[in-house]
Amino acid sequence: MKKALPVPLDVKLINITASALFVVFGVMVLGALLSLASRSPVFAIRGIAVIGEVEHNNAVTLRANVAPKLSGTFFTLDLSTAKRAFEGVPWVRQAVVHREFPNRLKVQLEEHKPVAYWGSDGESLLLNSFGEVFEANLGEVEQDGLPSLDGPQGQSVQVLEMYQSLKPLFDTKSLTIEKLILTGHGDWRVALDSDAVIELGSGALPEVLARSQRFLKTVTQVTSRYGRQPDALEAADLRHEDGYAIRLRGVTTLAMDAQK
Repeated sequence: MKKALPVPLDVKLINITASALFVVFGVMVLGALLSLASRSPVFAIRGIAVIGEVEHNNAVTLRANVAPKLSGTFFTLDLSTAKRAFEGVPWVRQAVVHREFPNRLKVQLEEHKPVAYWGSDGESLLLNSFGEVFEANLGEVEQDGLPSLDGPQGQSVQVLEMYQSLKPLFDTKSLTIEKLILTGHGDWRVALDSDAVIELGSGALPEVLARSQRFLKTVTQVTSRYGRQPDALEAADLRHEDGYAIRLRGVTTLAMDAQK
C-alpha cells in the first residue's frame, strides 16, 4: 500500500484562495440580488396604519402630510427620518414607527393635549400637559376656558406648575385665573376673568403660594367691611412684607395688614 504524498504548500494556498474568492463572489451576488429586491416596487410603502388616541389626525391626513417626505422601500426606509416626519405634523407630540411586511408602516401616535394657551395674544402657541410649547391651529382647540400662560423662553414647565398650584387656591373664593404671567424680572402676575390684576411678587413656588394663601384667607373679611365680595377686586398687590394692598370697585385704595 502506497503512502499518500503530502499536498504541496502552493497547492494548498491556491485551493484556499479559490475557496475564498468563491465565497466572496457568492456574497457579492447575494448582496446584489437583495439590493435589487429591496428596491423593487413590490416593497414600496403603500399603506400607513395609525394607532393610538388621535383626535386631529388620521391615516388620510398623515399620508398627505408625510408621504412626500418619505423615501425608500420597506427595506431601505430610514425609520428615524420617518419618525421626524410624523412628529412634524401639527398636534403630533410623539410617533413610534414600525415596518409591516411587505409594504406598510404602523405608526403609534401620541397627540398633544392642550392645557393652556401660551405667549402673547395673537400667537398660535399652546401648552400641553407636560409643559411643552407647541404650535397649532387655535381654531381646532376643542376645550373651553383654557387659561393663558406666558413667561420667558424655557420657563413653560415652571409657569404651568405655578398655575396648577394656584388654581385650586383661587377656586375656593370663586376667583378664576384667566392669565398667569412670569415676567422677565421674575415677578408673577395673575389676571382674573373679572379683569382684576394681582401682583404676586417674585420667588420660588413655596414663597408665592404662602403670599397667595395669606391673601385669600383674609380677602373676604377685608372686602366685606366695605360691603363688597372678593369678585369686586380691581387690583391687589401682595409684594408688601407684612400685608397687601387692594383696590375695589367704588372704593378708594386700601392698605391692609394681612394679619388683621
